[in-house]
Amino acid sequence: MNDFTLDELNTLVAVFEKAGISDDASAEALMFSRIKAAQAERAELESMDFDDCLGGACKL
Repeated sequence: MNDFTLDELNTLVAVFEKAGISDDASAEALMFSRIKAAQAERAELESMDFDDCLGGACKL
């Protein structure tokens, strides 16, 4: 499966925001919420320093 990069997710969020998608129960709003969740997860992953996990120092 091809995941979006953080830059791509940021672009999608910007497009949805420019389109004025509201937080209702429409298909567009549901897709926007899923994209925002994916963006947050990707940002968290990219901010992690996996060098700190060498030698079992942390658990993922």
